Amino acid sequence: MPLGRLHHLIVDCPDPMTEARFWSAVLGDPVTYADDDFAVVSASTAASGLAFQRAPELTPPTWPEPEVPQQMHLDVMVDDQDAAGAAVLALGARRLQGDHVYADPAGHPFCLIRRPTWASPVGGSA
Repeated sequence: MPLGRLHHLIVDCPDPMTEARFWSAVLGDPVTYADDDFAVVSASTAASGLAFQRAPELTPPTWPEPEVPQQMHLDVMVDDQDAAGAAVLALGARRLQGDHVYADPAGHPFCLIRRPTWASPVGGSA
């Protein structure tokens, strides 16, 4: 029996709304809460998701150099890595060294991974 259930993954960033808008567009979930220092992206106000808290002195990771470690990263499953890569770049991501590795607007690395065969299509069609 579990001891708890994930509420949100909290990510430090200099501008919570910039991060929330970016990840909202990438994941297709709405921004369900926002104030000056905190924003949440989740399927609904009653669902777990990603949260972004203001950290004005954040030093972004220096991927792939270990000087400032990545601390965490998200793997985002996609149907088409190249198309998704172009889309996240248009949303404000930047390309990093590695196979389909990007940084969000605050510099957090994330990977666009090919959808595993066990997962239903991301685009919604079978």
